[in-house]
Amino acid sequence: MMNNIILNANAKINLTLDVLRKREDGYHDLRMIMMEIPLSDKVFLTKSDDISVSTNLSFLPNNQKNIAYQAAKQFFLETNISAGVHIEIQKNIPVSAGLAGGSTDAAAVLKGLNQLFDAGLSLEQLQAIGNKIGKDVPFCLQGGIALAEGTGEQLQPLPKLPPCWLVLIKPKYLNVSTKEVFLALNASRIELHPDTNGAISALKQRDLNGLCRRMYNVLEDVTVKKHPIIAEYKSIMLEYNALGSIMSGSGPSVFGIFDSYEQAKQAEEKLLLMDKQVFLMEIPE
Repeated sequence: MMNNIILNANAKINLTLDVLRKREDGYHDLRMIMMEIPLSDKVFLTKSDDISVSTNLSFLPNNQKNIAYQAAKQFFLETNISAGVHIEIQKNIPVSAGLAGGSTDAAAVLKGLNQLFDAGLSLEQLQAIGNKIGKDVPFCLQGGIALAEGTGEQLQPLPKLPPCWLVLIKPKYLNVSTKEVFLALNASRIELHPDTNGAISALKQRDLNGLCRRMYNVLEDVTVKKHPIIAEYKSIMLEYNALGSIMSGSGPSVFGIFDSYEQAKQAEEKLLLMDKQVFLMEIPE
């Protein structure tokens, strides 16, 4: 039986993000297209007597406040397995960036523990555990591209994008609290909503231009007002011929989608003059 396992934990972006209403439980009903991207943390799991966490970033919690720790605790609780695990996380995904960096680590912990302890849980069972820890965890367990509804836990797989290039920037000294963004949002006053149905049709027709024209994130109404640099980075993406550019999640990360490597590379080089956390990724078939 295995004693350790290594997993890649991929980030996500939102191709559309719509907030429909605030619920009585304090959460919001969402409708959005989420997409896994090839920017990942490495998660190392080793069987142990108790739960412990270490990371390569000194400012991250290494105790019960870490969502990866919470994932392990919940897994052992739900499966009645008396054991522990040491979780080592090598962070590459920017933190507090709207990229589900913590949620994807938690998802990797759940997947890895399921294998390490031969628990035999289905994807749906893992997602039910994940949903108790964080609203992006069910998607991070599933990956790919999906329409997410409810608080993000209702997932419907969608076709992949046609091959393209993605440039992503995280403003280095800017961290955004998802909770604070949603507290500042008045769902009943949102004037412009994304055409998510149109974006889904474009995906099904493999129409990259059509999809990118429909990319929109209603949370920009809140975050961009506080941090105008986000709008500036979007403008630069479009200046270098991105087919579309929006903020991911509650921000502050901004991405652009390009159908030309040369133009994506030029955008990356321009953005690197302004900030260090810039990533150029190929989105394969």
